[in-house]
Amino acid sequence: MDEQALIDAACRGDLAAFNRLVLAYQGMAYNLAYRILGNAEGAEDAAQEAFIKAYRNLNQYRGGSFKAWLLRIVTNACYDQLRHVQRRPASSLEDVAVDPEHAGKLVDRAEEPGAYALRQELNQVIQAGIQQLPAEQRMVLTLSDVEGLSYEEIAAVMDTSLGTVKSRLSRARAKLRDFLLEQQELLPKRYRLEADD
Repeated sequence: MDEQALIDAACRGDLAAFNRLVLAYQGMAYNLAYRILGNAEGAEDAAQEAFIKAYRNLNQYRGGSFKAWLLRIVTNACYDQLRHVQRRPASSLEDVAVDPEHAGKLVDRAEEPGAYALRQELNQVIQAGIQQLPAEQRMVLTLSDVEGLSYEEIAAVMDTSLGTVKSRLSRARAKLRDFLLEQQELLPKRYRLEADD
């Protein structure tokens, strides 16, 4: 994929070119939003809103990492949702259930059922720990440890300094580690952490 050619074509109004960019980044955008927001419906809305904003504001893209620019828009869409929820808190019975659509995408058909169940248990505990983090720490942890972005890319996505990224990531990892230590009985045995003596 020639990303820059697609961006140039999309800037000239070629919707098919922009759709190819969407196809290339939709999984990453959704995963980031899901990890930040913790629910599939909100993640879908945030990703969709981000792609709409990206298309409308494509002329404001000034080069550099398109991925970082796009993930910044996703991040802002997630912040908007989090602020909205804080102003108008509500609970949904659907949020209590595990989203089978999201989990179904992660199924490896060659995986043994027991291994799959253990992986699902571990994922649930880790996701619960991630949801306990403040939004900025949750975001930097997701961008680094889930999406694999470099510190520089994370700084661009979050519009912050490199030092801030490193300190937030360090704090997030420490809080997640402490959470997992407190939840050891929920972890599959081979994933249990040993406390520092």
